[in-house]
Amino acid sequence: MPEIFDGLITIKKIVREPGERAKVAVESYDDRIDPVGACVGMKGSRIHGIVRELKNENIDVINWTSNIQLLIQRSLTPAKITSMSVDSEGKHASIYLKPDQVSLAIGKRGANIKLASELTGYELDVYRDSEDEEEEFDVDLEEFSDEIDGWVIDALKKIGCDTARSVMRMSPFELEKEPIWKKKL
Repeated sequence: MPEIFDGLITIKKIVREPGERAKVAVESYDDRIDPVGACVGMKGSRIHGIVRELKNENIDVINWTSNIQLLIQRSLTPAKITSMSVDSEGKHASIYLKPDQVSLAIGKRGANIKLASELTGYELDVYRDSEDEEEEFDVDLEEFSDEIDGWVIDALKKIGCDTARSVMRMSPFELEKEPIWKKKL
């Protein structure tokens, strides 16, 4: 590739899980050159031959940066990170993702996260974002009208529980002591 030969683009690091995936970090010394785009080529023309030679091994080409958070984010492609906390001294990062992004971050047989860890030099731990779990239960009780009798939904609303989350926050003891249940029974 002429840009690499001329020194306009540098390959900073390559990590590989043979037969599965490779990650290549590249950097450009010319602001006018997109290092990832130059390495991949139009419609993948430059990298396609390499992929074919490696028996269709996935190759992620990422833009190198000295900003470790951004590098970690880029290295976990194709997953989209919600948030992260980085311990620079211990070379450790905790990454939080939406539940549907966790498997993308980990990858087939753990290859994606392993390579991202090797590329960045950080131990990476992936967690499901707990806010998403709470949003899951933030559903209006009317949504359950086909499964829960109307009088139960009305009774729950009378005690201030109008969403699934509000019901989940109450202990069974608190729910049981409410006088509204005695009226129906």
